[in-house]
Amino acid sequence: MTASVVVTGLGVTAPNGLGMADYWSATLEGRSGIGRVTRFDAEKYPTRLAGEVPGFDAGQYLPGRLLPQTDHMTRLALVAADWALDDAGVVPAELPEFSMGVVTASSSGGFEFGQRELQNLWSKGSQYVSAYQSFAWFYAVNTGQISIRHGMRGPSGVVVTDQAGGLDAVAQARRQIRKGVSLIVSGGVDSSVCPWGWVPQLATGRLSTADDPDRAYLPFDEAAAGHVPGEGGAILILEDADAARRRGAEHVYGEIAGYGATFDPRPGSDREPGLRRAIDVALADAGMAAADIDVVFADAAGTTELDRIEADAINAVFGPHAVPVTAPKTMTGRLHSGGAPLDLTAALLALRDGVIPPTVNVTAAPGYGLDLVTGEARERPLTSALVLARGVGGFNSAVVVRAV
Repeated sequence: MTASVVVTGLGVTAPNGLGMADYWSATLEGRSGIGRVTRFDAEKYPTRLAGEVPGFDAGQYLPGRLLPQTDHMTRLALVAADWALDDAGVVPAELPEFSMGVVTASSSGGFEFGQRELQNLWSKGSQYVSAYQSFAWFYAVNTGQISIRHGMRGPSGVVVTDQAGGLDAVAQARRQIRKGVSLIVSGGVDSSVCPWGWVPQLATGRLSTADDPDRAYLPFDEAAAGHVPGEGGAILILEDADAARRRGAEHVYGEIAGYGATFDPRPGSDREPGLRRAIDVALADAGMAAADIDVVFADAAGTTELDRIEADAINAVFGPHAVPVTAPKTMTGRLHSGGAPLDLTAALLALRDGVIPPTVNVTAAPGYGLDLVTGEARERPLTSALVLARGVGGFNSAVVVRAV
């Protein structure tokens, strides 16, 4: 029998809330964390808005010795992991070290670290070595720092598929647990709010250039013109359900019931984009039909072409206006590898509380055929949710979470 993998702890560092409780209350109230960039002078750039994590002082949460060894992204991840373990009631020192692992996602955070290293070493003539080392190193830094800090010596890894990476990491964590590992720390936290990170994001052509935070990121709206980037994310504690029960887990938020991932065909191909197939695979993996899903957390790219692809995929599987759809990331921006874990967190909390968070500032364009939850949160009984994510380069991922 295949092991049931459940989520027992959540840790959040988000632009609209530090900690799970603050994030969730802000999200249900529709409070946005998007504003003017403060981490560097962005006035001369076309995009000047971001979702920045407010009031984060790593020195309040981490030992002083860790601060010079880490960058902003890693500190956010370490704190989120601490909070997730505490929420799960897990004391790593009390568990066998090889029974615990860390599988996280990473995407853009190396830009900030790389920029710092280049600035520090430029005068020493080591800029080329520094750039190479920074990008080779940053992909593993969150996983390595979390595992070292908590003495976790079981299977670990890093997934790099941009925004889809958070779901792919959770799926990899589920595989490891089904192979016999008791507990995996998973999810993702990202940050690239720096000049070096800004330029490649602008090069994608997907960033909004609006200066009004309430009109900058409008997925599925006729005024959609790109997304707002952001930082932060969520760390989740995944466990074998039986192992969690044996150790007396304080609560279980839900089961990672199904997963599917696909890759889009090459540009210009007549083949269908891969998102619908990812949804179908995730539903089949969960042993569920489309009618069993109570809410969809959309990827919500914020451009007309990509929003159309997603709406078509949702409608092909569920039918027009057949299932509520929401995109709470309109309050945070797109967080790269941290975005999907934050959506998973929102989905699990929605199941717990029987409420769908809103998609703020958006007026749903009727042509998309979606029952988009806008304006305010919608209360209704929920037993399952589908979370979607897409990454630059053609990555598509879907995860089904189910109440237990």
